[in-house]
Amino acid sequence: MAIISRKTPITDRLRPARALLSVSDKEGLFDLGKALAGHGVELVSTGGTAKALSDAGLAVRDVSELTGFPEIMDGRVKTLHPSVHGGLLGIRDDAEHQEAMKAHDIVPIDIVVINLYPFEEVRAKGGDYPTTVENIDIGGPAMIRAAAKNHAYVTVLTDPSDYDALASELFETGGEIRYAFRQKMAAKAYGRTAAYDAAISGWFAEALDEDNPPYRAIAGRLQDVMRYGENPHQTAGFYVTGDNRPGVATATLHQGKQLSYNNINDTDAAFELAGEFDPAEGSACAIIKHANPCGVGTATSQLDAYRRALACDPVSAFGGIVAFNGRLEAETAEEVVRTFTEVIIAPQVDDEAMAIISAKKNLRLLTTGGLPDPAMPGITAKTVAGGLLVQSRDAGRIALADLRVVTNRQPTDQELADLIFAFRIAKHVKSNAIVYAKDGATVGIGAGQMSRVDSSRIAAQKARDAARAMGVTEPLTIGSVVASDAFFPFADGLISAIEAGATAVIQPGGSMRDDDVIKAANDAGVAMVFTGMRHFRH
Repeated sequence: MAIISRKTPITDRLRPARALLSVSDKEGLFDLGKALAGHGVELVSTGGTAKALSDAGLAVRDVSELTGFPEIMDGRVKTLHPSVHGGLLGIRDDAEHQEAMKAHDIVPIDIVVINLYPFEEVRAKGGDYPTTVENIDIGGPAMIRAAAKNHAYVTVLTDPSDYDALASELFETGGEIRYAFRQKMAAKAYGRTAAYDAAISGWFAEALDEDNPPYRAIAGRLQDVMRYGENPHQTAGFYVTGDNRPGVATATLHQGKQLSYNNINDTDAAFELAGEFDPAEGSACAIIKHANPCGVGTATSQLDAYRRALACDPVSAFGGIVAFNGRLEAETAEEVVRTFTEVIIAPQVDDEAMAIISAKKNLRLLTTGGLPDPAMPGITAKTVAGGLLVQSRDAGRIALADLRVVTNRQPTDQELADLIFAFRIAKHVKSNAIVYAKDGATVGIGAGQMSRVDSSRIAAQKARDAARAMGVTEPLTIGSVVASDAFFPFADGLISAIEAGATAVIQPGGSMRDDDVIKAANDAGVAMVFTGMRHFRH
């Protein structure tokens, strides 16, 4: 394929004579139109945008006057015309281009202001198939891309937040636009159309139930520039994808300094875990440190749920993230602020609780308005060198009916409830994961070890440390249940858990040595159930 090459001279400052405006979001439109008109720029517009400008008292020329062709097909065809795209793409310093423009009565368009049909909003609100398709913009992206390509001569704006910047540019230069500004807006424009197309292709993949489309585009809008990434020498930004799932990306920050990269990662982990528990069934609290839970508690009262979560590992909870599955109450807030905490996240917050937390100026408080649905489908992505790993979100959950008892001893009703609780927590612990639980609270967690035996021992040691902190001589794992996120490949991991005092075990099963593991459980009089589902988390 031949490479098209053309040397286009770059003129730094250009004085715009004509602007085409076509926006679905009318925010800031009048002020921008007034600023453009004040610098002698002719306004050309379409449909509702033209009416809005005219109603505001600004002189505006309808795009049909430019094209000599009316809008047709309910507005689907109005700017897809040579008079528009010729005016955008024509190279001003090219004699052949100028001759073509003159021959066909094409006038230059120097500024394009467009925000696209609200496809993302319609998708997020769950619009039906025909409505969502109708909100796919065609003419807008075409004009944006044309103007951005020809940014040597044309300025393109795709975001109302840039209107003031353009007005300031014109004011500072006496009615001209510098190349650096045009270039910056062109780069932003291509990012906008890329994100828009990514949203459309992602929606089609969902609508067609296509798990692995031939091309996968994932895009986001910059919400915050981080002070740094995981470490101070790394740069980082927080991009939101437009997913309306309640969480850190959609939350309101009520107080405290900007969230860091690590804060956002940990807060997401905490709230996703809190979302595993239906508030109608009681209060739940999850405390997270370095993306791993260091304590999870459930109770009839929120304060008790927090205290039970904290008791699991009070040392690791220092400087952690605290998430609740319900409205944050004042008595809970009073207790939380006694321990240094980085972030609190909850669906809502009481006014009294807000007042208590406000005394801790650096404590971030986030509310989300709702809980994430743990069973909701979606995707997660992870970068690798030269590629992107994309998978469906782990929406797997087990219920009582899913459990298969494989030992001689049946678990008691209380053990069954704790087994399901513990396995739900293990889903959110980095592999290899071991979780000890008793009476609806974690009592020991082992995370991220290369050996499942090590995870078992670490979790048991955490439980002994917690017992000492409580002034209790007996390890908290005595009489507990234990959950493993994946099968025990050998009996040694199970034996370690039994030695710690666990009386019942939940695990996926499926090892070549399941029989050995079952025998070890039977020999110790321990009940064990298989789930048939694992929850690796790397």
